[in-house]
Amino acid sequence: MSGPLDDQLGFAPDYDAPVPYMQRTRDYYTAIGYTTPYRWAHYIDAPFQPLKKPLAQSRVTIVTTAAQYDPAKGDQGPGAAYNGGAKFYQVYDGDTSKQHDLRISHIGYDRKHTSATDSGTWFPLPQLLKAKAAGRIGEVAPRFFGAPTNRSHRVTIDTDAPDIFARCLADKVDVAVIVPNCPVCHQTSALVARHLEANGIATVVMGCAKDIVEHAAVPRFLFNDFPLGNSAGKPHDLESQALTLELALGLLESASGARTTMQSPLRWSEDASWKLDYNNVAQMSPEELARRRAEFDKQKEIARGNRAA
Repeated sequence: MSGPLDDQLGFAPDYDAPVPYMQRTRDYYTAIGYTTPYRWAHYIDAPFQPLKKPLAQSRVTIVTTAAQYDPAKGDQGPGAAYNGGAKFYQVYDGDTSKQHDLRISHIGYDRKHTSATDSGTWFPLPQLLKAKAAGRIGEVAPRFFGAPTNRSHRVTIDTDAPDIFARCLADKVDVAVIVPNCPVCHQTSALVARHLEANGIATVVMGCAKDIVEHAAVPRFLFNDFPLGNSAGKPHDLESQALTLELALGLLESASGARTTMQSPLRWSEDASWKLDYNNVAQMSPEELARRRAEFDKQKEIARGNRAA
C-alpha cells in the first residue's frame, strides 16, 4: 500500500481517497449472488438555480432520507442491524418547530464506523435553527421532508421528487439542504436536487458518497469524507456539525454554476483505514458472504410485505 518513497515524499496511502461506493456495491452484490449489475443514475449536465435572494432573506428546508422512529417497527438503533421493516415508501413531512426522533436503521450506512447515537450527524435541523437565530438564513421552512430511499430511478424521478417539490412550493421554500445517508440515498438525493433546481429551488447536497453524487450530476455538493451516516458532521461534535452546515450555506452562495463540488477540510480520523471496510468483498470470507446473502433475502421479503401493505 505504501513504501519508503511514499514516506520520504509525504504521500498518503493509496486507499486514503474517496470510497468507490458504486464499484464496491456492484462487487458486493455480485459476490452474494446477484449478477445483474445495478445501473446508477448518470447525467453529464445539471440544472442550476442561483439564489433568488440573499440567504439572510431566504426560507430554507431540509430533505432527509432518515426515517421517523416507530417503536412498532423493531430495533432501530443505535447499533441496530439493517432493519427493512423500518423503511418508508412515501414522502413524509415534519414540523420544524418541534423535536423529531429520526433514525437510519432502515438503510445501509457504515455500521462499523458510525455509532448512530447522534442524529445531528444526519439531520441538521438543530444547526439550521441556530443559523436562523444568528441571522445567517431568513427562515427555517415550516416543514422538512423525508425522501424514500428507492432503488427505482423512475419512482424517484416521477413520483417522489415531484411530491417533495409540491410541498416545497406550498411552503414557499427558497433553498433545500439535502442530506443522504446510504449509497442509494445519495442517488435519491441527487435526483431530488436536480428536480428542485429545474423548478426554481436552489439546493445543496451534503453527503459522503462522492462518486455516486457526481455520477448523477448535481448543482452543488458538499463532500464530507466521513463514513456513511455522517453527512452533517461528526457525532457529538457540535463544532463539526456547525462548520459542516456553514460550508453548505457558503457553497449555496459561492457556486457560479452546476456541478460544483466543495470538500470539507474535516477528517474523520488520522487513520484512514476505515475506508477499506464498507462492503469490501476482499475482506469477507465465503461464510460471511453466505450469511449476508441470507440476511439480504430475509430483509427483501420484509420490505416487499411492507410495500404491499
